[in-house]
Amino acid sequence: MAAAAAPRRDVQGPREESPPERKVYMDYNATTPLEPEVIQAITEAMWEAWGNPSSSYPAGRKAKEIINTARESLAKMIGGNPPDIIFTSGGTESNNLVIHSMVRHFRESQMAKEDGVEPLGNGAKPHFVTCTVEHDSIRLPLEHLKEDGVATVTFVPVSKVSGQAEVDDVLAAVQPTTCLVTIMLANNETGVIMHVPEISQRIKALNSRRVALGLPRILVHTDAAQALGKRRVDVEDLGVDFLTIAGHKFYGPRIGALYVRGLGELTPLHPMLFGGGQERDFRPGTENTPMIAGLGKATELVSKNCEAYEAHMREVRDYLEVRLQAEFGQKRIHLNSQFPGTERLSNTCNVSIRGPQLQGRLVLAQCRTLLASVGAACHSDLGDRPSPVLLSSGVPFDVARNALRLSVGRSTTKAEVDLVVEDLKQAVARLEGSA
Repeated sequence: MAAAAAPRRDVQGPREESPPERKVYMDYNATTPLEPEVIQAITEAMWEAWGNPSSSYPAGRKAKEIINTARESLAKMIGGNPPDIIFTSGGTESNNLVIHSMVRHFRESQMAKEDGVEPLGNGAKPHFVTCTVEHDSIRLPLEHLKEDGVATVTFVPVSKVSGQAEVDDVLAAVQPTTCLVTIMLANNETGVIMHVPEISQRIKALNSRRVALGLPRILVHTDAAQALGKRRVDVEDLGVDFLTIAGHKFYGPRIGALYVRGLGELTPLHPMLFGGGQERDFRPGTENTPMIAGLGKATELVSKNCEAYEAHMREVRDYLEVRLQAEFGQKRIHLNSQFPGTERLSNTCNVSIRGPQLQGRLVLAQCRTLLASVGAACHSDLGDRPSPVLLSSGVPFDVARNALRLSVGRSTTKAEVDLVVEDLKQAVARLEGSA
């Protein structure tokens, strides 16, 4: 990914164009560019499927066909069934839809005895279990519900040894009023993979005992936005009831989807919007056909090439970490995303270069080639304060303050890694006054 530098002004003569500086993008966990095939699918849909998908004329029928095909592609990518896929505006809406739906479902289930569930008494509030390193689109809705007195929430700390929400800790947080456990599949800053399959299995076993006691069934949700396109994701292996999809994390457009196991039958879902009945009334509004077409194409590419994508990104990421340690020395480099025995995303390197003058933002400001971030885009207002995710994961304050999140992509090369390492070397030298 290249970008031209601003032209140089010379007061002694005519303006001269300085050579363009090579830019290397390493912020793929924030967002990804559209694949050419995705752009083509979007463009074709704009030309050929401009009609309302609910209409019977040709352009409308074409739109409906594209939407159905995309739904099938998404289901295939995650090992689910097409009727269990609902299109949304993105990961944030999908996460909020699950949370607010569970609040309403809990209230309605308490109004009358249903399926052997005994009402928990007047004033009972739905309880949610999550962890301390969730994306803001999980954390903030739950915090607002708690502040408003609508629900109670337990934020389970992640282990400072593994960086994960440990299964026993999640189960220990369960209460009689617990209605949802929501644990992300992969963290967006460290890349750490969570124990979602084990959590789902344990919750399923617990639900058998809860039913016998007349307690409500607990559902399990995972935000898989960061994992999709970087590893295989299968809802049967995960055992979850809800799964969040965000297209722009895997070279698709900025819309998303929500998987709901046995939508409306096995698993309840209540809409946040009301309108024309689209998406079977669960998410009404005239469908964004071109973006859905693009999302469908992006999922096709993932289904076809995921293993190749994963292998390439892991090779380049590992090379990046080796080069950083070789250039700066192992004692000076702290790999914040490496936890012994813990699996992480193939593309993610969270690293700190030790030094009192090397806060992450200052280093990036000195870089002339590297385009990256210090952490999640939703935490961009933290200034020089360390990432809460890293602090929760046990990274020391002075190390976390220097963190850089370097996330490679499908097209990142080892030659680009060499450029980035040299760029970081020069940036550090300038900050330390030795340039």
